[in-house]
Amino acid sequence: MTTSTGTAPGPRALARQRRRASVARFWRQYRSERAGLYGLTALSLCALLALFAPLFVGSDVSSVTDAPGRPMQSPSAEFPLGTDQFGRDLLGLVIWGSRVSLLVGLLAAVLSVAIGTLIGVTAGHFKGWYATVMMRITDWFLVMPTLVLAIALATVMSRSLTTTVVAIGVTTWPTTARLVRAQTLAVETRPYIERAQALGGGHWHIMSRHVLPNVMPLVLAQTTLIISSAILAEATLAFLGLGDPTVVSWGGLLQDAREAGAVSAGDWWYLVPPGIAIAVVALAFTLCGRAVESVLNPRLGVSR
Repeated sequence: MTTSTGTAPGPRALARQRRRASVARFWRQYRSERAGLYGLTALSLCALLALFAPLFVGSDVSSVTDAPGRPMQSPSAEFPLGTDQFGRDLLGLVIWGSRVSLLVGLLAAVLSVAIGTLIGVTAGHFKGWYATVMMRITDWFLVMPTLVLAIALATVMSRSLTTTVVAIGVTTWPTTARLVRAQTLAVETRPYIERAQALGGGHWHIMSRHVLPNVMPLVLAQTTLIISSAILAEATLAFLGLGDPTVVSWGGLLQDAREAGAVSAGDWWYLVPPGIAIAVVALAFTLCGRAVESVLNPRLGVSR
C-alpha cells in the first residue's frame, strides 16, 4: 500500500489504519446484535440525562428547604412522578440521582477490572509460587459473599462515595482475575511470545506489549458486565443506609422511601421510579456486555 505521494506509509500510519479498520469491523458486527443496540440506546439516553441534569432540573432539586410541593403528593401534571416526604419533585430527583449511580457504577467497575486484570496477567505470566498465592487469595474472595464483604468495608469506613467505590471495587475483582489469567496462559503458549523471549524481551515488555493487548477484548466485555453489578451493589448499599447521605442516588431514594413508610402507606410513586431506573440501566449494561462478548468471541477463541 502506498500513499498519494507514492511512498509507503510508516509503521504508525499502518497501526492507525489497522485500528480504524478494527473499530469499523467491530461496529458492523455489533450492529447485528439487536439486543445490544437496544441496550446502547437506553444507556445513551441515561448518559445524556445524567450529563445535562443541571439543565433539566437544576442543582437545587435536592434542597429540602426550597421544596416546591407538599410532602407525599401523588403524580400530577405539576409533578409527573409525585413528591417525596419533603415535597421535592421525584422526577427531578431520579434524573439527578442518575449522576451518582452511574458514576459510582463506572468507577467501581474500573477499579474492579483494573485489580482483576493486574492479578490475572501477572499470575498467568510468572506462575510458580506467586501464581499459587494469588489464586488462593482469589479463591477466598470468590467463596465469600460479595455483598457481605462490601457491607463490612462500608461499615468500618467513613460514609462517602469513595468508600462505596472502594467497597464494591475490591470485592468484585476475582471473576475478572480468573478469566484474565486463563486467557494469559493461552496467549503465552503462542510462538511470538517465545520469539520475544528469545530476542531478550523482559517480563514488562512481554506483558505490556504482547499479553495485555490480547486480553483487552476480554477485559472490555467483562467491564460492561461488571458495571451493571456495581450499580446494583451501590443501590443495595445506599438502601441499607451505608451510602453517602449528602448525595442523591437511586438507592438512596429507595432508602428514603422505606424510612418514610412508603411501603406500608402504599405510596408506590416513591418506590417504583428509582427501582425501574436501576433495573433499566442494569439490564442495558448487561445487554451491551453480552453483545460485546458475542462480537469478540471469535477473537477470544471461545465457543458457545
